[in-house]
Amino acid sequence: MKQIITIDVGGTSIKYGLWNHKYRNLSSKGKIKTPDNLEDFYQVLEIIVANFSDEQIDGVGLSIPGAVDQRRGMICGISALPYIHNFPIQAAIEERLGLPVTMENDANCAALAEISMGVATHMQNIIFVVVGTGVGGSVVVHRQIVHGSHRLGGEFGMILGHGNKRLSFLGTAVHMAQDYNRANQTNLTGKEVLQLAENGDKKAQKYTKSMFYNLAKVIYNLQFVIDPEAIVIGGGVLENQYFLDTLESTIKNLVENIEDIKLIPHLIPAKYHNDSNLIGAAYNYFYG
Repeated sequence: MKQIITIDVGGTSIKYGLWNHKYRNLSSKGKIKTPDNLEDFYQVLEIIVANFSDEQIDGVGLSIPGAVDQRRGMICGISALPYIHNFPIQAAIEERLGLPVTMENDANCAALAEISMGVATHMQNIIFVVVGTGVGGSVVVHRQIVHGSHRLGGEFGMILGHGNKRLSFLGTAVHMAQDYNRANQTNLTGKEVLQLAENGDKKAQKYTKSMFYNLAKVIYNLQFVIDPEAIVIGGGVLENQYFLDTLESTIKNLVENIEDIKLIPHLIPAKYHNDSNLIGAAYNYFYG
């Protein structure tokens, strides 16, 4: 029986669970606050592994932020956890835990969950867009993750939009609310501004309209990169039906005003949310 511990390293918390590969089942889930230094990070991983001392564990699958170089066992790029970058961290973790370890970028893990068990199980080519505090994602061609020459495949939040601002600032409710609050001297969350817009508030609609347009335009453009069967939407926005509905209608309105190719990207919400990175980390361990 193949069992591994799957761990999802986030900026605020580290989630974990026990993955049974025979039954494709995730159990014994929990989470711990993410430490602010490397030594405490190692200790948290050791605590998680110790929680499963009564189980037969074959290894550990990590979902982790940053540009993961699986060949060298390093994490390049940047993330909210600067202490995990630019050294052979995979080998260091294996030494501390005494178990085989694999790593993959968190957004890529979420995409792996969808093509393995989720909404894209019968699809060959998808683009996965994660909308949360920023915008991330993954490109899947012939059911394989496209990492890119610089391991930046799927980093859609880096796309430049109006005023040379990146999509992670132009296309998320978090940053939209920050702009709204600065202009109106308020302290509302993105969810609260969206609720105002849904209720017909003109000021809120001004800011949400700009956010939806920027995100819709990038999604439309992404359709012409690999012409995917679907663009899967994941992240915190899955909890807000108004966001999803308005994004889809914004894309349709955008396409209606185009004279030639009126191709509307096929948007579908991801099946998995909180567990997606853990599931994807497991599939990366066994098939990555």
